[in-house]
Amino acid sequence: MLPLVALVGRPNVGKSTLFNALTRSRDALVHDAPGVTRDRNYGVCRLNEQRPFVLVDTGGIAGEDTGLAGATAKQSRAAAEEADVILFVVDGREGASALDDDILRWLRKLDKRALLIVNKTDGIDVRAAMAEFARYGFSNVLPVSSAHRTGLDELLAKAVSLLPEEGAAEVLDDDPERVRVAFVGRPNVGKSTLVNRILGEERMIASDVPGTTRDSIAVDLERDGRKYRLIDTAGLRRRSKVEEAVEKFSAVKTLQAIEQCQVAVLLLDASEGVTDQDATVLGAILDAGRALVIALNKWDGRTDYERQQAEALLSRKLNFVEWAENVRISALHGSGLRELFKAVHRAHASATKPLGTSEVTRALEAAYTANPPPVVRGHVAKLRFCHPGGESPPTFVVHGSRLKTLSPTYHRYLENFFRKRFKLVGTPVRFIFKEGANPYEGRKNELSERQVAKKRRLMRHVKRS
Repeated sequence: MLPLVALVGRPNVGKSTLFNALTRSRDALVHDAPGVTRDRNYGVCRLNEQRPFVLVDTGGIAGEDTGLAGATAKQSRAAAEEADVILFVVDGREGASALDDDILRWLRKLDKRALLIVNKTDGIDVRAAMAEFARYGFSNVLPVSSAHRTGLDELLAKAVSLLPEEGAAEVLDDDPERVRVAFVGRPNVGKSTLVNRILGEERMIASDVPGTTRDSIAVDLERDGRKYRLIDTAGLRRRSKVEEAVEKFSAVKTLQAIEQCQVAVLLLDASEGVTDQDATVLGAILDAGRALVIALNKWDGRTDYERQQAEALLSRKLNFVEWAENVRISALHGSGLRELFKAVHRAHASATKPLGTSEVTRALEAAYTANPPPVVRGHVAKLRFCHPGGESPPTFVVHGSRLKTLSPTYHRYLENFFRKRFKLVGTPVRFIFKEGANPYEGRKNELSERQVAKKRRLMRHVKRS
């Protein structure tokens, strides 16, 4: 277990920028607008061969107890209460404020080891900025510039000196057996609520306001003897609807989470059915080639007629992903979670199923025998052999001749045949067709004089007859 260090302060003082600088990452979303960070974001600091520790970035405490601001402040206070050392970040350019004074009074009640970090000191009188915060009574006051990465060495040395011998923070490991599951969907379909229900705690901020989640937050979990990494993502919308720069960055984070996960759980709202925004999110998952589970959320409280309409709409609009399993859940009440995890297991097992060259070649021969390709311009494509080309998604490389004449219909036939033969559920299947080089390409058959004379005589005979 590593010690835990928490960054706290009012909005827009540079906590996320400092978090990225100390963890050498871009995990935290950074923008000039206040209130961008809302959920707790954890990372590991391993700079300058110092003792490593876990760093948690928190949202700004805005002095409100209701709404999103109140939920963000609650998350920040929870991070500070579990931390071993607190870095109280203030703005050196704007100076002390009444909100800083309120946060300081709350920190003193916690009675924890703390450092006062005066950020944004580049280009200003550092002594004047330090003198303004002298009344706070901190023995350790450090001027830094997180944007220009100045003063970080002294900050690290001071923070490490205050760390206890043993901490209680768990680090995200790189265990290959851990299944990476990303919960994606359009805004306000219940992704954060579902992750909170699975974890059994209010780890993510859940609100009725669309766009509450902005960062992609990863949390490790062990359930029924299996290890998971759950990734809560921001809601995706069509590009034409995205106007704010923060939402664009959130969309990029979500797309990165889809690329890095193994199984994507697409959440749909049962009360609204399948919308164009849902199709946009589904397109991003298919482009990444990730295993897919479709979860119809808010299933509780629906009448029998509403459920029938939702299922009919689901089967009609998502018929092109019939291979994906559909589950009915309620993130608020926790119903259907066991079926959801069973579907995740089956999709992950299918996406990572090991296959040999001999068995896939036999499957190709069986598919060719059962339904040969059609004749195109007097020739038939020949499928000689096949071998696996990768997993997540399962990829098969087919070698043969005249493969360009194969129609998309025959491609779908091969995909369905392989999916049924190897029992691949919940994952896309890809085929790569490679033709062998033609040994006679570029070689011209030059006729001898005798062959040319014979050809002329034959042509004259044909014309006379």
